[in-house]
Order: sequence, then C-alpha cells, then structure tokens
Amino acid sequence: MEKSAKIYVAGHRGLVGSAIVRNLEVKGYRNIVTRTHKELDLTEQADVRAFFEEERPEYVVLAAAKVGGIGANHSMPAEFAWENMQIQCNVIKCAHDYQVKKLLFLGSSCIYPRLAPQPIREEALLTGPLEETNEAYAIAKISGLEMCRFFKKQYGDDFISCMPTNLYGPYDNYDLNNSHVLPAMLRKFHEAKEKQEKTVTLWGSGKPLREFLYVDDMADACVFLLENYSGEQHVNIGTGKELSIRELAELIQRTVGFEGEILWDTDKPDGTPRKLTDVTKLHELGWFHKVELEEGVQLAYDWFKDNIDSFRGM
Repeated sequence: MEKSAKIYVAGHRGLVGSAIVRNLEVKGYRNIVTRTHKELDLTEQADVRAFFEEERPEYVVLAAAKVGGIGANHSMPAEFAWENMQIQCNVIKCAHDYQVKKLLFLGSSCIYPRLAPQPIREEALLTGPLEETNEAYAIAKISGLEMCRFFKKQYGDDFISCMPTNLYGPYDNYDLNNSHVLPAMLRKFHEAKEKQEKTVTLWGSGKPLREFLYVDDMADACVFLLENYSGEQHVNIGTGKELSIRELAELIQRTVGFEGEILWDTDKPDGTPRKLTDVTKLHELGWFHKVELEEGVQLAYDWFKDNIDSFRGM
C-alpha cells in the first residue's frame, strides 16, 4: 500500500475509525479521506455513490456502524439490523463499482455462536445459535463479512474482513444508556467517587468471561492486515487473554480509586457466558498486541478525565 494512496476511513470519528486514522498517520499515510455523518449519510445509497464518484478512493476501511451495549441492542434490534446492513451494502457495492484496490471490513466477535467452543476460531462462524441480546447486530455484521467474501469469490475483489474482540480506549462511548461494559464501568466508578457514594451497582452476576483489546492495538492490527493480508477468511483480532466481568470491575475500581462496595444486579442479563477469540491466525501472520489490560484501562481513564465535560448530561 503506497504512502500516497487515497484511503477512505468510514466512521473516522468513532472509537475504531479514529484509532485507525491515528495509526495510518503515524505510519506515514497522509492522503486520508473522511466525512462526518452530517456530510455523508452512509445509509443513503445515492449519497454514497456520489461520494465515490467524486473522491475515487483507492483503499477503504469500513469502520462505520451503529453500535451499543446489551441494553441498546436488545431494545432496538430493527434499528441495529437495518442501519448496519444499509451502510455495508452501500459502501461495499460502491467499492466494487469504483474499483477500489482493497477494502477492510470490520466486524465484531459477537458474530460467533453463543456457545461456540473456546477460544473461538474463525471457523466457528455460522455453526450455532447467536446470543439473543445482540442478535440483530451480529446478523448484520455476518452479512457484511459474507458479502466481502462473495465479491472476492465472484469478482476477485481484494475485500478482507477482521473480527476485533471487545474494544476500549480514546473516543469510546460513555453514555450510560447504550455504552459497552468497560466505558460504562469507568464512568460509573468515577461519578460514584466524585459524589462520595458508598456503592456502585453493576449489571448481571459478574461471572461472564471477556477479552478486551486497547483500540490503538486494534488499529495497528487493521493496518497490518491492509498491508499484508488478502485471504478469503476473516481474521480475529484480540489478545487471546480473558478475565471475568467481576475481575474487570475490581481493576477499574482500583484504577479510579473508588473505595465503596460493588453490588451486582442479577436481574439484569449477563450476555454470552464466555467470549475469547483464538488469535492463532493473526499471530502466525506476525502481529501481536502490545498494551496489556491494566495499562490500557489507565490510559482510557486518563482520556476520560481529560474529556469528561463532553459527557456531562449523557
């Protein structure tokens, strides 16, 4: 991939897209094209086609998506399915029509069956029922991944896909109504500390096991794949390490410095019991994560404190 190549990063303001832009810039890529949602609504087919006609990007990173935690996914399944499928269909078809040299589609490890053998290998896709609480989002992402594979199979397009595990870091979503577990915990513990509260209540039992990857590591892996991979099969991106939600809560509690008690609301859903990606394929390609969880949580909390005013009222 030439340093002067025109690269369109869809979703550049989000957690994932902003990290990919940072990584591309650090590695010397300067011809990066972006559009805000106000400037380009990716669910509008005609607008997406007009953008490709005007800009003619050589490479595309499809990181734009409607995302959210268990609560948001469970309460708005139609929105999660429709919006994500629209975005994917419009961008992938235009990437083909305008002869993009390479496209990277970002999925999510929630695409795998709820009770997939652990750690989850890429081959586990479509081998069992999905987790009900994020089924709509997962089905949309599976559709995008398979669409990339079909365009490669039928037309020879260099469209590849990756499946990041649970991500966190700068520009994460800290809205308590629809954020993911790690940023939600960071904000809850921080606000409880500020208000000198004695307890923090968290969803579920704390027993599920999860894997977390610092978003700048994820971005580095994505650019690595753009530069080095053209296979048909998608590639897991993760650490290959896991901990319980209870252990995560205790780590965040220590990082924030909250001295009260953690209460668990077991009437709320836990989600998938365990979700650990098998990153053997990525390791064999030559990429390994750098930021361990304790360091990453501290980095995320430092960023949150520096930007806390933007989250007031959410």
